[in-house]
Amino acid sequence: MNHVNDKENQNNEVEEMDTQEVETVETPNDAGGGDGGGENRQINGEAQEQNISQDAEMEEDEARSEATFRYTVQNFSKLKESQLSPSCYVRNLPWKIMVMPRTSQTADRQTQRSLGFFLQCNGESESSSWSCYATAELRLLSSKEDTEPFSRKIQHLFYSKENDWGFSHFMSWQEVLESDKQYVKDDSITLEVHVVADAPHGVSWDSKKHTGYVGLKNQGATCYMNSLLQTLYFTNQLRKAVYKMPTESDDSSKSVALALQRVFHELQFSDKPVGTKKLTKSFGWETLDSFMQHDVQEFLRVLLDKLESKMKGTCVEGTVPKLFEGKMVSFIKCKNIDYTSTRVETFYDIQLNIKGKKNIDESFHDYITTEMLDGDNKYDAGEHGLQDAEKGVIFASFPPVLHLHLMRFQYDPITDCSVKFNDRFEFYEKISLETYLQNPEPTRADYTLHAVLVHSGDNHGGHYVVFINPKGDGKWCKFDDDVVSRCTKQEAIDHNYGGHDDDMNMTVKHCTNAYMLVYIRDSEIKNVLQEVTEEDIPQELVERLQEEKRMEQIRRKERNEAHLYMSVQVLLEDSFDGHQGNDLYDPDRALYRIFRVRKQTTLQELLEMLADSLKYPIEQIRPWPFSYRSNQTCRPTLIDIEADLHKTVIDVAENQNPWNVFVEVVPPDSGLQALPSFDKDSDVLLFFKLYDPKTKRIHYCGHHYMPVAAKVQELIPLLNERAGFPPDTELVLYEEIKPNMVERIENYNEPLEKVLEELMDGDIIVFQKDERDVMYDLPTCRDYFKDLFHHVEVTFCDKMIPNDPGFTIDLSQRMTYDQMARAVAQRVGTDPYLLQFFKCQNYKDSPGHPLRCTFEGTLKELLVYCKPKTPKKIFYQQLNIRINELENKKQFKCLWVGPKLKEEKELILYPNKNGTVADLLEEARKQVELSENGSGKLRIEEIPRDELNLAEDEMLVPVAHFYKDIFSTFGIPFVLKVKSGEPFSKVKERLMKKLGIQEKEFEKFKFALVVMGRAQFITDESDYHINLMDFRCNPNQVSASPKPWLGLEHINKAPKRSRFNYLEKAIKIYN
Repeated sequence: MNHVNDKENQNNEVEEMDTQEVETVETPNDAGGGDGGGENRQINGEAQEQNISQDAEMEEDEARSEATFRYTVQNFSKLKESQLSPSCYVRNLPWKIMVMPRTSQTADRQTQRSLGFFLQCNGESESSSWSCYATAELRLLSSKEDTEPFSRKIQHLFYSKENDWGFSHFMSWQEVLESDKQYVKDDSITLEVHVVADAPHGVSWDSKKHTGYVGLKNQGATCYMNSLLQTLYFTNQLRKAVYKMPTESDDSSKSVALALQRVFHELQFSDKPVGTKKLTKSFGWETLDSFMQHDVQEFLRVLLDKLESKMKGTCVEGTVPKLFEGKMVSFIKCKNIDYTSTRVETFYDIQLNIKGKKNIDESFHDYITTEMLDGDNKYDAGEHGLQDAEKGVIFASFPPVLHLHLMRFQYDPITDCSVKFNDRFEFYEKISLETYLQNPEPTRADYTLHAVLVHSGDNHGGHYVVFINPKGDGKWCKFDDDVVSRCTKQEAIDHNYGGHDDDMNMTVKHCTNAYMLVYIRDSEIKNVLQEVTEEDIPQELVERLQEEKRMEQIRRKERNEAHLYMSVQVLLEDSFDGHQGNDLYDPDRALYRIFRVRKQTTLQELLEMLADSLKYPIEQIRPWPFSYRSNQTCRPTLIDIEADLHKTVIDVAENQNPWNVFVEVVPPDSGLQALPSFDKDSDVLLFFKLYDPKTKRIHYCGHHYMPVAAKVQELIPLLNERAGFPPDTELVLYEEIKPNMVERIENYNEPLEKVLEELMDGDIIVFQKDERDVMYDLPTCRDYFKDLFHHVEVTFCDKMIPNDPGFTIDLSQRMTYDQMARAVAQRVGTDPYLLQFFKCQNYKDSPGHPLRCTFEGTLKELLVYCKPKTPKKIFYQQLNIRINELENKKQFKCLWVGPKLKEEKELILYPNKNGTVADLLEEARKQVELSENGSGKLRIEEIPRDELNLAEDEMLVPVAHFYKDIFSTFGIPFVLKVKSGEPFSKVKERLMKKLGIQEKEFEKFKFALVVMGRAQFITDESDYHINLMDFRCNPNQVSASPKPWLGLEHINKAPKRSRFNYLEKAIKIYN
């Protein structure tokens, strides 16, 4: 049970809540659970009598948003255990009063008896997924006339673990018994609750039935998108145009237009909440994007741009600007001369400042308030020179549908992040914008509120809902993702002004407020909200969406029934041709014929299906399922067809799914009417491969049934015939036992069962000509398979190309560095010594440390760093100098700076490891273009001529930019020549010229001498003269201490180097 503990001084504040399990007893009650009292109450704008008995309540009434109900506790003095009232239904959920005696200790350790009073919601439900937010007033009624009840308020999100909420110390027992208030009459008390509840989530709330509309499912942090989509959907003229966009030839998964048509169509005709996954997928969003809280204004603009582009050249071209485009005039008007500069701009929305503004009128006044350009900020009027002027905007026209973004989220320079302003800001159902127009328009700029988009929470997240007035008639609905409910005008407008708790009643959280408003021009309201009928939707679109739905139902049925089916993957003998590895085929590359069959299908039915599909009579096919042996090989095995014919496929397959089967068929040119018989006791199925050492290739040579007692010699004529050799050709035979294990068969006069190790169906014999005298790289198939065992596919990716897919080469794990470099160089078309290789970082797909060209290990040792179960990767880069030279050099990255101290390019220099700074500068000289009249000397900027030779009273001083903290330097540091005794004003002139900064900007700079990590600001610049001793190191200083330098303190206006921050990623709709 969840309750509120009172403090010593009883007050009406909701205090800390805890949980306690209490045994509850339902007690009969004369008063019943119906609504007490004779007063009227407002529900969804209609007055309803409260004294209706619960049994007679209509089903629609049970969906009401608020109710008042009572419960009378009889024999109050004998109350020992908790009691529950009968149910009162609000939002289709049962609500009950829970009452109990409680004891607690006072501050002086005295035991105090109290009345516990709680409101319970959906207490008997076993579901754990429901929730319902409600506010309520709990009242103890007095039997004395004209006496106010004792009441306290609560607000709570009710859910399965906290399904009751209230006060364990609602009132002390003594105070209840007080005779002057007359709470007790005839040993009974009457408790009353007035509850106001939102529509619940996670229960069967029928939005369509209660409102006529359906919601949108939330698929992540995109519920503002749902709010926006509902707003656009109820802009009926736009919905009509969206339906008419031509999408017949659009890709179903990539077309934004088709996805929006689909969402709109489902919103109009579906009875259940509509999903948006296909829509966000059509945007080209990855999963992460769905959870990124994109800026709503940006999202709206991008989406409308997409629609506008799609509508071009169609019958609905221009709908978007016609509905949403207004015009404003930006002007600068000179005060002392007759000169005005104007520019007309279009807008699709208006951003209104709300900080410090009471209401929408003040924000519009602020928007058109002019700014004076005078003093240092005069306007440059061209030939008229600098002039005093006023700058501002005025509206030329307002659109039929006006989107107003309230700037609740703004950048705060103090915290350096976005903050949300929850200030109270009033807006109205009707507004007039006539006074903000430059000239009156043909119709008045009077507007009616159509939608209020609301955010609860702070700038880091929260929840979004939208209140919409669908027909513009003042009947509002609340769209909270998948739940839609009717609401009052007050809930839609007044409750969303924002403000803090003292500004508003406790039913609204202060962080809940409007962030976007949609108004419709009164003169256009009938047109914008025109009814959209089935006739307005092109028949082709309806048919396409119906077909999509039909296919989805089939796919859903397949998914739901997937556990009843299995896959039988069939291979015919031609699948074994060309296979160069162990066993008969590569499971990862095989082209199976896949049959989806019910697991309860019999083997007989499967054979009939195969015969029908392969176009062979059933007696001309025989299945041989593949089976994994204990020695890591996969070979065909026998099915006892007679015994297993009526067994189910899943039993025969021993629960393998998919089940791989070799189906033997009669060879087309054999003339046989049926496959030869096979005796499982005396015959064995053998497969044959020919190895050609000349080409280092394996050739598949079919299969054969052989009696197990037959001698090996009997195979020779058959194998010569299969290989196309003369009958008397001498052959060498091997048995392929497992990977890297091929044994030669020595005795040809012994029977097969003795010669072959553990003779089984599916054994493979590899043969080749007996050519002992000829020299080959891999002379025997044993050598071939040993080499194959060490083969590995390696992908080489260019380190300098982001996400380079690279190329794949088949290499031996026993290769040396040189062999690998030659193979890659041949593929890339370069010299092996102009390549540098990098191992993968441990279990990452990124380059690690460079590999030395003297590496003495094998390729196998380089691949251990790759992520398991992924393609093996090695990174490389092409060099300009040979790798053996590079390894004796040191890589330096330097920025080449131009005369104006602007970065021009990045240099990568390679001086010798034991080289000097002079060598580094010499390397740089080769890569840069020097200025015509320069000195030709470098310090990774070209040294100006006047800094080459310094007099005794001159010095080069280091200069750097910083802001507030001297350790937070930015920009490009440089050196400046100063002269002993010269006034600081002259130094400033040279600095301004060197940096190329405007005088007005330079005035904001402050100057400091930075010595030993401390800044000594030059306060009186006119009196300060350069003293070279200030810039020399103190002889007593540690040698590693930095030299003194001149600091320029100012704000860093240069754009920061971009760092990836997904929360700031621009919104993009890719398709």
